[in-house]
Amino acid sequence: MSLPKIAPYRLPTAADLPAGRVDWRPDPARAALLVHDAQRYFLAPFAGAPIPRVVANIAALLDAAREAGVPVFYTAQPGRQSAEDRGLLTEFWGQGIGAVIDDDPRAADVVAELAPRPGDTVLDKWRYSAFQRTPLIDLLAAARRDQLLITGVYAHIGCQATAVEAFMADVRPLLVCDAVADFSREHHDRACAYVAQCCGTVTTTADALAALVSAGVRR
Repeated sequence: MSLPKIAPYRLPTAADLPAGRVDWRPDPARAALLVHDAQRYFLAPFAGAPIPRVVANIAALLDAAREAGVPVFYTAQPGRQSAEDRGLLTEFWGQGIGAVIDDDPRAADVVAELAPRPGDTVLDKWRYSAFQRTPLIDLLAAARRDQLLITGVYAHIGCQATAVEAFMADVRPLLVCDAVADFSREHHDRACAYVAQCCGTVTTTADALAALVSAGVRR
């Protein structure tokens, strides 16, 4: 029931983006940036690529978002959870971080390259979606944000679930295809195709950065 070992694979590029039903573009005046589950525990199964590039892309997006005044949110699963809090996750994934926290007390930490900074918001994450049992939707509304740039892991689980729930709350999800990672390139591509066809837009780090950097320059 633990996480699988993940073999290296090549990230999709702009040429690989699936056809979409809408053409939403990142707007720094409307967007927030989400870093989903970029914790040591969830990145440990990757045997190299694509994680170094994904982490570098997320780091670039974080720098640009902060410079542009775009709100930054993180999800991070608690290291120790009661059976009630963990719920059905145990039946699918076992104890999760709790199974390794004694051997690696930092397993629940966001990786150092992406560590939250003052002004960022870190949400305790209890289910696949960043919206479940968190105040994310209220925080977005308070900040007058109706776009969510989604990065992190895993694309076909938490990132996709978050995109679906954002859509259902009238928040436009933009999945950044080369700033997420998954169990395999097949899983990765399926998540991108689902989002593009059912609930959002799939974009690239380069396109998102172009929008964020231009806003940062104007500031």
